[in-house]
Amino acid sequence: MYFDGAAHRHGAGAGIIFVTPDGGILLYSFTLSQHCSNNVAEYQTLILGLEIAVDMKQLDIQIYSDSQLVINQLLKSYEVKKSELIPYHKYTMQLMRRLGGASIKHVPRRKNKQVDALAALDSSLTMSNHEIQIRVCQKWVVPSLIDDDDIEGGDAHMVSTYEIDKED
Repeated sequence: MYFDGAAHRHGAGAGIIFVTPDGGILLYSFTLSQHCSNNVAEYQTLILGLEIAVDMKQLDIQIYSDSQLVINQLLKSYEVKKSELIPYHKYTMQLMRRLGGASIKHVPRRKNKQVDALAALDSSLTMSNHEIQIRVCQKWVVPSLIDDDDIEGGDAHMVSTYEIDKED
């Protein structure tokens, strides 16, 4: 699981990516409903990810983040000094104990770009009392290289592809 939280004066967001053992990718993004510091957003995001992992019964999980403060506090290399972070730290430790096989590691920011983008997007879309749903789609548009008048039948040079959702 990769996670990243983002906060600024207009809102906060959370991005979580789970990579399954078979290479599948599960993306989660949330806008956080209260204004908070960036470190609180990081903890909130981690807690959301851990709660999802508990619900999925993923008891052996590797956790990655570019937040040195949060990672080092959880590894007990840093002391939790800010009173606002103490309840988040305690709850995070409880969730990690429930998971049993959870390991946590710091990664450079460049290895956390996708989840950082999710968090930044959500924090910029924060609107009080509104739920925003964004569907991320992939599409390839083949440009017309030949004038339609030159081809009999008109659409002969157009190509469309669709990916059909697969069932579990």
